[in-house]
Amino acid sequence: MKSSKILTSFSEAVSDIQDGATLIVGGFGLSGIPEKAIQALREQGTKNLTVVSNNCGVDDWGLGLLLANKQIKKMVSSYVGENKIFEQQFLSGELEVELTPQGTLAERIRAGGAGIPGFYTATGMGTPIAEGKEVKEFDGKTYILERGIVGDFALVKAWKADTLGNLVYRKTSRNFNPLAAMAGKITIAEVEEIVEAGELNPDEIHTPGIYVQRILLGTNYQKRIERRTVVHA
Repeated sequence: MKSSKILTSFSEAVSDIQDGATLIVGGFGLSGIPEKAIQALREQGTKNLTVVSNNCGVDDWGLGLLLANKQIKKMVSSYVGENKIFEQQFLSGELEVELTPQGTLAERIRAGGAGIPGFYTATGMGTPIAEGKEVKEFDGKTYILERGIVGDFALVKAWKADTLGNLVYRKTSRNFNPLAAMAGKITIAEVEEIVEAGELNPDEIHTPGIYVQRILLGTNYQKRIERRTVVHA
């Protein structure tokens, strides 16, 4: 299982993420988040990060750990409602927020990974989302220009990888992870199992290994529920 892509230390994997870097982070809420890489980055203490992710975890888990440690300067995200620290830092002016509609955010990341610098969309037209953006009319309808996003690094969580870096995601963790993996100049993938090249069914591979530069095996993943809802009989 020798491969130049496989690392054994999460601290080593994130060691060249420098202050001011832009990170694209996979996951949706607490589903499929690269929790080990996030923890290693928290311990490293890298500051002034711009983080592109659907949301920012919760107060005590996921990206919320970096937020609580005041390592994030700017969030580009589509949902911010589960994190009190996020609210506090935003209202105090400590945290810059670029709120982006969820579909637009997904397409901005996908476009960045595909080498597309920008695209037009009607989403957000006539709202504060459109302020300061180029506007163009197509077939009598007005659209705004959105820019593709490319990160210095991408952090993703997958279920399986082979030694070439091909990734398979499991169920709902196949959310923003495949898009994030494409859009990082350096993609760091943490996985629950690593197999030899050729053992994955080619038809089941979600992210080709060409997009992945570093692979790490993680253990003892927490299956946390972001918001538990119960009904009393």
